[in-house]
Amino acid sequence: MTLPEAGLPPGTGLWQHGWYRHARAMVSPNVNQRPAGAKIDLVVIHSISLPPGKFGNGNVQRLFTNQLDWDAHPYFQGIRGLEVSAHFFITRTGALWQFVGCDDRAWHAGHSAYRERSQCNDDSIGIELEGLEGSIFEAPQYETLASLCAALMQAYPVAHIAGHEHISPGRKLDPGPGFDWRLLQDSLALPNRYLPRLA
Repeated sequence: MTLPEAGLPPGTGLWQHGWYRHARAMVSPNVNQRPAGAKIDLVVIHSISLPPGKFGNGNVQRLFTNQLDWDAHPYFQGIRGLEVSAHFFITRTGALWQFVGCDDRAWHAGHSAYRERSQCNDDSIGIELEGLEGSIFEAPQYETLASLCAALMQAYPVAHIAGHEHISPGRKLDPGPGFDWRLLQDSLALPNRYLPRLA
């Protein structure tokens, strides 16, 4: 659960202790260790905006670091006290933030199950896209997401990419029908087995 104090020294490549060189680091306290022997083989894609539909205000970063002012907007009363995190957050402009090292367990999935395993936080990497579930996402977000997924697949045994809606069906709807799974698949040249069954 450590963050390199002064960035990555030359020659260490893309990753150090689960932290990605091309992400802006902001450490979340909402993290713990993965279970012993956890196989990090799932990437979970989410969408988030606070309040819903409002972008670029820093509220997502504040939420993931327990600094959100619960009285700043009426919507926040419904999530007051929530302690959550994700490994990564991609803004509408494609900027990439990291809150939890990928070797550690972020609190993004909640009650979940996928590929005949439950508790997806244990062995997944969570990526939040700034957006509203069901709405479209921006081209820079797909570009950053594809680059990040490619780097993750080089560093970890990723064999599945799914949405929050696929690991928590009936409870979660993100990223929703506005997310272009085919575009992501084509960008990474992935066979169908990596992705949720698409209509």
